[in-house]
Formats: sequence, C-alpha cells, structure tokens
Amino acid sequence: MSCTTILVGKNASNDGSTMIARTDDGHFDIKKMTVVLPEQQPRKYKSVISHLEIDLPDNPMRYTSCPSVDPKNGIWAATGINEANVGMTATETITSNPRVLAADPLVKYQKAKSKKDKDIPGGIGEEDIVVLVLPYIKSAREGVIRLGELLEKYGTYESNGIAFNDSREIWWLETVGGHHWMARKVPDDCCVIAPNQFGMDSFDFQDAYMNKKSYMCSEDLRDFIKKNNLDLNQNGKFNPRDVFGSHTNMDHIYNTPRAWYMGRYLTPFSHKWDGENAEFTPESENIPWCLVPDRKIAAEDVKAILSSNYQGTPYNPYSNQDTGKRGIYRSIGINRTGVTTICQIRNNVPDIIKGIEWVCFGSTTFDAILPLYANVDDIPSYLKDVGLEASTDNFYWSSRLIGALADHSYPECIQHIERYQDAVVTGGRQIINEYDGKIIKNENAALLKEANKKLCEMAKKETMSTLTKVLHESSVTMKNGYNLADN
Repeated sequence: MSCTTILVGKNASNDGSTMIARTDDGHFDIKKMTVVLPEQQPRKYKSVISHLEIDLPDNPMRYTSCPSVDPKNGIWAATGINEANVGMTATETITSNPRVLAADPLVKYQKAKSKKDKDIPGGIGEEDIVVLVLPYIKSAREGVIRLGELLEKYGTYESNGIAFNDSREIWWLETVGGHHWMARKVPDDCCVIAPNQFGMDSFDFQDAYMNKKSYMCSEDLRDFIKKNNLDLNQNGKFNPRDVFGSHTNMDHIYNTPRAWYMGRYLTPFSHKWDGENAEFTPESENIPWCLVPDRKIAAEDVKAILSSNYQGTPYNPYSNQDTGKRGIYRSIGINRTGVTTICQIRNNVPDIIKGIEWVCFGSTTFDAILPLYANVDDIPSYLKDVGLEASTDNFYWSSRLIGALADHSYPECIQHIERYQDAVVTGGRQIINEYDGKIIKNENAALLKEANKKLCEMAKKETMSTLTKVLHESSVTMKNGYNLADN
C-alpha cells in the first residue's frame, strides 16, 4: 500500500510506551475493526492474489484486525494487537532497484499457459502478512523471526516494510528482493519515519550474525550483496538505502517530501529544514531513518504528523496563497486512506490494559482518532458493522462523509474539524483514564468491553454533531446559492 509509517521508541514517548503507526492508503478501501478469535483463524491459508496455500500452526492467539469489508481481494488485515500485547502493522510498500530485483526476482503468481500446465503460486504479500504472523508471536523480536522464515521459504511478490512492537521494543523489517530481508531494532530514544521508501541507512552485520541484539537479516544477505556487486558505498560505511533502495525523480515528489515534513515536525530545533542553508529539503535523499525528537512524543503528535498536508509551508494544497508550489508534493493526509491506527503498548499498567489501539477511518486530515482497549474478544458495532454502502451508523462511512464535505469547503469547515478531533481525543483519554483506574483495582475483562462501548458512543455523538455542522457549511457554499430570497 501507498502508506506512511512512524515508529516511536519507549524513551521518545511521553509515557514510556512504544507506538507503531501507519496510514493504510489503498484505493478508498472500505475498512472495519474486528477481533479474530482462535477458532476463527484459518488452519490452512490461501492467498487470493498469489494463490499460495500455507498450513498454519494450531495454536493461534486472539488478535485485533482492520480487514477490508469486501473479501474479493483477500483479507488485508492491515494492523492489530494480539493477546500477548504484541502490535504489528503491515505493510509499508517500499522502493527497490533493478540491480536487486534482477539478482533476487519478486515471486509473482504465474497462471498456467495451457490446460496441461499448472499454476505457479506467488509469494506472500500485504494481503497475507498480518494473518500469517500476528496470531503466533509473543514479542516483537519473534515477529521478525517468523516473518523472516516465511519470506525465505515462500518469497514475496512486492517490496515491503513491516513494524512490530511490544512493551519493551520496536522492530522494523524491510524486504530485499524476492527472498531476502533485514531488520533493525528501533533505538529507544528515537522516532522512525517511513514514507514508501527503503529506509534503513545503517546496518551492523556483525551484530546481525552474532548476538542479534539490535540487527537481524536473512542468513546469506552479506554473500548476496557481494556476489551481485550491490554495495555502492564508499569509505567502508554500509548504507542499506543506497544499496537496496531507489533515488528517482518520483521519490522527490512522492516520498522524500513526507520524510522532510515528519523530520521537521519531530526536530524543529535540532536541524534546519527551511531556507537557503537548510540541512534537508523536501527532495533530500539523505533524511535520517530515525531521529531523536526535540521533545517527547504523544499519540496526538503521531496523529498530527499522519494528518499533514504541509501546513505552514508553501506546499499546502489548501493554502489561500498561490505560491506556485501548492500541491506539488504528495501529502501524508490523502483522500484515499482506508484506516489509520496507532498500536500503543504501555509499560506502567497491568498486562490486561497494556494494549491501546487508536483507530480512525478515511482521510486523516479530517477524521478523528479514537483509543480502544485491545485485550477484548469483541469490538462495538460502530467499528465492526460496516457495509459496502454509505451509512451514518458506523465510524468508517461517517468519517468518509465528513472528509468529502469538508474538503470542498475547507476554510469554512476546518475549525469544526479541529474542534471535533480535539473533542474525540479528549473524551477518549478521559474514558481511558477512568477505566484504567477501575481495572487496576479490579482486573475484570468485562470492564474493557464496557469502556470500549462508552468510547464508541462518545465518538458517534461527536461525529454526528460534526457531520451536521460540516453539511451545513458545505450547503451554504454550494455554487448554485443566490443572495436574494423571496420578498
């Protein structure tokens, strides 16, 4: 998917939690949030896109999921938190280059050319990865190991980045060609920014092959690089982005500007991002993969970053000043987003309430993000009962309606949107604080469901109120309006 990812280490966050977040920017995919129980998890999985069949272990755990409502193209679970308090988001589509793809081709489905021939299955991809991995891992590190084994065995038909988190650490894995991969533990004091490019800019092979403390990779990756003359680095410093990634004109309008904005938000004082003497510009190819933020980062900051349309820059498509640069770069907040989540695993609370999954639907510029307890066996109907036709009975379609209306009357609607976004987060935090206190005193699973129901009721009330206001503003600014009325 054409997505944007941000990862926040536990010492970079305001409360000591780890956070992995991603916008799932598909093709206006209709999404919902559900819980997959162990008995609902398939034991034999078959991919729709690649026609690959995989036998799965018989001991899956419960996990949350944000699948596509229409199953015709597969599950596309996107993200979730399992009952072991491990989060996962998959995938961030990343770039590669012809040298890598020629040396280790992507594993694509090949349909039989005649009745005598057999179809040749492809590898695994974004459609499959969450379902194949999340129910079976008890730590972020285990997620890397399991996915790495699947990639080496079955291959992949696309280049992807995948994030895992538990209460202690975050790991980021990037695929290399059809069967290779490399992964790095996110430094605890850092934030990672990933905008559809191969991102890692340093790697310690000695650690990857020995202690595996902060790095892991496919067993033959170093030999693969040497055999195919892939290393372009000078002075003995290995930069994976230069070896496995891309440096194209398309990157400069689609990918690097998003990294620039995220870095600018996180480190406005540590680095110079604007002006003639800027260290980094929207088209810089050397923007760091990870940065120590200038201040601690909260979930609200993550949502603000993932809602960006280049506010405060000449590139804002909603600006009322014609700078000649409006809309020239791809925004993070984009019209075709299906779902955005933040998988937050906390450290300072009992296991039963460690996992908080923040979720919103539609364009992040206009939607509001809602926190939910993840350690539950069901999700309120406002999030899970989503159909293929528009309806104000659920969060997905209501959010899409608000975005479509507000976009066309942005100056008139943006104040309503900002108040709405603040109201949902404020109300959500108040309810989480209330039920954290109750559950710490009495670890009753029923309280989690009660809290989630209350959270959805609050969100629905705020959403309907905002939809009414935005609809009014959009009606007032219709092109067929006329100043005169009847005498």
